[in-house]
Amino acid sequence: MDTRLEVNMPEVPCVESSRGERAPAKRPLDSSESFPARKKSCWGILTSQGSWADRSPLHEAACQGRLLALRTLLSQGYSANIFTIDHVTPLHEACLGDHVACARALIDAGANVNATTIDGVTALFNACSTGSVACTEVLLEHGAKPQAEPCQPSPIHEASSKGRSACVEALITWGADVDYDIPHLGTPLYIACISRELQCTRTLLDKGANVQKGRFLETPLHAAAQKDCPEIVKELLEYGANINSRNLELKRPVEAAPASSLAEGLLLLCEAMPSPLRQLCRLAIRQRIGRSRLHLIPQLQLPTLLKKFLQYR
Repeated sequence: MDTRLEVNMPEVPCVESSRGERAPAKRPLDSSESFPARKKSCWGILTSQGSWADRSPLHEAACQGRLLALRTLLSQGYSANIFTIDHVTPLHEACLGDHVACARALIDAGANVNATTIDGVTALFNACSTGSVACTEVLLEHGAKPQAEPCQPSPIHEASSKGRSACVEALITWGADVDYDIPHLGTPLYIACISRELQCTRTLLDKGANVQKGRFLETPLHAAAQKDCPEIVKELLEYGANINSRNLELKRPVEAAPASSLAEGLLLLCEAMPSPLRQLCRLAIRQRIGRSRLHLIPQLQLPTLLKKFLQYR
């Protein structure tokens, strides 16, 4: 039997019944009590639902964003790292609900910012999934790992798939690999393109994502063409996507696009016309600068107009 569940929790305060009567508070646990009796006393009203080890009052307060109740429970002795059977912590709940004040209170009380559920989900993943930039930044500031461990759900892929461009930018700023490749998913850029998320595509490219790196031989341009997203196709081409690259089926992006689609028309037009010299120059300069130094472009001793040009502004 898992002995970690035998922690003595604070007493659940007495509550009023629907008839206005006050139910007596739970009596303190006695060491002579059997383990099942301890469970009922520890978790109070949760036992009536048959889920004594599932969700605590602290989870509920964090989920609903009730900061005062959460602080009261913490002051009464509830652990900020209490978890359910699936290892969901109150911090997971607070971030999923975009309750940044509750997240801060839990972190200040010692919550583990890198705690994972049995599925490997972190609070940072939840924050990125729901698009909570505030929670994302708070977690990163307090030591959350910006990049998931292998075989764990990836925050940057989740944010890219749901169009959370501000979360994507925060993750990269704090050290997430913009080209983090998960074999069955591909890169964040590929995920953004296959999910038709233009703003995330722009953010990733601006941060130096490899425009050719997708999933196996399938490039981001293949994904955008397949999904008939001419805006994303145009963006990828501006950043130097190879219009003649071939996927596992030996298809070029134009051949992956739906027949008579806008994406197909744009790709056919680009095939018939050479790339402008200004575009080739910009790509060559950015390549020379290198991805790790792209953020230094504003500091170059160049006219503002030229610096904006190099930054695609």
